[in-house]
Amino acid sequence: MTRATAGEGGVTPRLAGADLVAAVPGLDAEAEILVEDVRQVPGASLTFEDVAAVAERVCAAEASGVDGIVVTQGTDTLEETAFLLDLLHRGPTPVVLTGAMRPPQTPGADGPANLLAAVHTASSPAVRDLGVVVVFADEIHAARHVRKVHSTSTSAFASPGTGPIGHIVEGAVHLRVTPLRAPCVVAPLPPQGQSARVEVLHAALGSDGLLLDGLEDRLDGLVVAAFGAGHVPGNWTDRLEKLAARIPVVLTSRTGSGSVLSATYSFDGSESDLLGRSLISGGSLDPFKARLLLWAHLTAGSDRTAIAAAFADQH
Repeated sequence: MTRATAGEGGVTPRLAGADLVAAVPGLDAEAEILVEDVRQVPGASLTFEDVAAVAERVCAAEASGVDGIVVTQGTDTLEETAFLLDLLHRGPTPVVLTGAMRPPQTPGADGPANLLAAVHTASSPAVRDLGVVVVFADEIHAARHVRKVHSTSTSAFASPGTGPIGHIVEGAVHLRVTPLRAPCVVAPLPPQGQSARVEVLHAALGSDGLLLDGLEDRLDGLVVAAFGAGHVPGNWTDRLEKLAARIPVVLTSRTGSGSVLSATYSFDGSESDLLGRSLISGGSLDPFKARLLLWAHLTAGSDRTAIAAAFADQH
């Protein structure tokens, strides 16, 4: 993102990959960089098809023998792209996502430093077989846990509940932990507009659940972002039970950290009540990543048993 004229107007997608590489002093001394431009759209406008196309390019690059892959994109949806790529990418080659919180003309622009750190990470043998990671502010985060937790800070990316898996210090990768890699979902590239339709519905104080009406005819799957450990208003329960009889409905916590419980509470709308009505526990996945996992399995043609098993691995 950059301005058309310095100091005038807002920033829009204008820079190509080669421009980003050229803005990092000494980057060519760190690795031989091959650049491909896949899309040039804001992160907020990316689609499932776009990410699936990136996954195909990652696969082709890996087959060509590259040592590591860096993907740059807007930060709005970077955490979701990272997780979805992690579900679609099977190979051992490091795949590193990064971006920038400040445009190039802004004092303290963080893009070049993030890109350099991402290249250091992608070229490190220590990162092989870890799946997709996100590198920001010299921290390395597993795709499974990373979230954007601030709208403007250059330290906007964090892994609530787990912390980063490592850091880059003086150009070297230092891993603190080795994360478990998520099982791959072989989801074919869907024709434009024909992928599974999955949405997130948030529970909120006083909500009467009106938005639940008729969803079984419009969606292939639903993720409920529930209160606390997996609770919704009592007047939602009958509607959710009817929905769960028609489409997969996954129960998650809107808190974004911690796991949905299974048997601690027993009131109408509690986690045990909802799971007894055939909702699927999302485990410790946040609602947005649960949506991606559900989408990938529905698009791949997984049945309800396989979907439930996939979410059982997320606790």
